[in-house]
Amino acid sequence: MIIIKTADELKLLRKKFIEAKKDVGFVPTMGALHSGHKSLFQKSLVENDVTIVSIFVNSTQFNDRSDYANYPINIEKDVEILEQSGVDVLFLPNYEVIYPDNYNYRINEYLFSKTLCGRTREGHFEGVLTVVMKLLNIVNPKRAYFGEKDYQQYLLIKNMCQSFFLDVDIIKCPTVREVDGLAMSSRNLLLTKQERETAPHFYKILSQPYTIKKTEEELVNFGFIIDYIEDLHNRRFGAVYLGKVRLIDNVKL
Repeated sequence: MIIIKTADELKLLRKKFIEAKKDVGFVPTMGALHSGHKSLFQKSLVENDVTIVSIFVNSTQFNDRSDYANYPINIEKDVEILEQSGVDVLFLPNYEVIYPDNYNYRINEYLFSKTLCGRTREGHFEGVLTVVMKLLNIVNPKRAYFGEKDYQQYLLIKNMCQSFFLDVDIIKCPTVREVDGLAMSSRNLLLTKQERETAPHFYKILSQPYTIKKTEEELVNFGFIIDYIEDLHNRRFGAVYLGKVRLIDNVKL
């Protein structure tokens, strides 16, 4: 696996792929890789000649500084997972590579991004859309892969690419879950043992054909603090806090 740390190096390599007429698949991540990420790599490996994965913990999308400071990082383990998965290229930039403008230029969306997670996480999707736009411009992939767990993010990125006429297919991939139903997430590592035992009830309750009010009542009974439960786009979206950890999920109605 090739490891590249600058945009110029990656652009040169990408030019070679274009000349060789190789389709490139891209999976942007913030590291702390798990089986959910692996499912994205595997789909890209099947559908493309070359798979590029980026690891960049994007500080601009964290509205909570402590959340950013506590985000789990283990590059050595991540590299091992990527190599075992057969990924061709790891793009491992730092802040200065991604933000040579020091985040003076930004992408914003003024409707859907202000709902659901965007209602209480000011600036979150501005950071997400900006970094994804930058990464897509650097990597220039044929296809880019995103998980359904972050469904609002997926829709915003897909619509951004359409709005700015980017020639990339945004592919959504099913949420990968633990055996007990908890959606896989890097933040699960931050749960205490007791919280980890409680966490699967989030998905179980969200999946029931309850009213929103009944769903909220059941979650509160298990000790969750509710950010929101909403029905939108034929899905039920939920965000809750368990201790200091924020969990999100969504299910088809």
